[in-house]
Amino acid sequence: MPLKHIEEYRDSKISKKLIEKIKNLSRRPIRLMEVCGTHTVSIFRSGIRSVLPETISLLSGPGCPVCVTDQYEIDAFIELARIDDVIVTTFGDLMRVPGSVSSLQHERAAGRDIRVVYSTFDALEVAQKNQDRKVVFLGVGFETTAPTIAASIQQASQLQIENYSVISAHKLVPPALEALMSLDDVKIDGFILPGHVSVIIGLDAYRPFFEKYKTPCVVAGFEPADILQAIRMLTEMIESGNPGLENAYPRAVTAEGNAKARQILTDIFEPADACWRAIGPIPRSGLKIRDEFAAHDALKQFDIRVPDPQIPSGCACGEILIGKKIPPECKLFRKVCTPMDPVGPCMVSTEGTCAAYYKYHAG
Repeated sequence: MPLKHIEEYRDSKISKKLIEKIKNLSRRPIRLMEVCGTHTVSIFRSGIRSVLPETISLLSGPGCPVCVTDQYEIDAFIELARIDDVIVTTFGDLMRVPGSVSSLQHERAAGRDIRVVYSTFDALEVAQKNQDRKVVFLGVGFETTAPTIAASIQQASQLQIENYSVISAHKLVPPALEALMSLDDVKIDGFILPGHVSVIIGLDAYRPFFEKYKTPCVVAGFEPADILQAIRMLTEMIESGNPGLENAYPRAVTAEGNAKARQILTDIFEPADACWRAIGPIPRSGLKIRDEFAAHDALKQFDIRVPDPQIPSGCACGEILIGKKIPPECKLFRKVCTPMDPVGPCMVSTEGTCAAYYKYHAG
């Protein structure tokens, strides 16, 4: 039997055992939230919800970086793209996110210079090749992508690439967990913590949150067996009344995280208050560029004036992001809002709950 098939068979056997353990452990209704958008997609793709006992509900949280980017920030990106002699560079998942009256995709079709890049260093190269124009990278993402964006600012400073800047709309995961616990009508019994983010920040970054709320938390990998293991551990904690902060992804996540990545974040950024779609302002949940790198801070280089943002009427993306609703409970889902013609960001991003539900959930 080929190695790949042996591994798949082994994982299948492990998953079956984990499912049986979960069923034997689960006695009362519990609600678990996966914070990471990649977990959301993996859960849908592998059909994990369908094999769990009815007592366990999985909620999709604000783990899609494009989805939680505030409407004001999306509108600011669009206004920035409308400035003459500016080249906007961005990852592709932002292009189709609807702003209040337009999108980056529509602006590019109207003639604005907006370029999709695959790394921040591609954006730096654009700046080096277009020194007579200003090049701005749209910095969106969690602690996973922020270090590479910080590195581009550092390199631009060192190489004196004066026409390169970043607009920072980064978000930090641990403060969002605390905000979720304070929301009315959102009951969460345990968290499946994001693997990729945890590789950077480490397990200990969640300890202040856990010590305050004593809510069971488990860092998980992305294979079905990884996620089922996290669910088993959370179920056991909840049923026994012994909450803990545990790492079910030790092959990639350590207690301290990636020291080099954390250091460059500290060197280039500092914590700042940030506004999240659906949740609102969360203290110290964002990253702003330090004053010593102001030459590469687009917010300080451009006078960006944004009209009052308008949320699409009837769009339930915000409520879906915090676990208050599931996509079929949105009156626009599958009718007006589809991947081909999205109304909200949850249908745009490949990590969005609506997009995953549309692709993998029948009906």
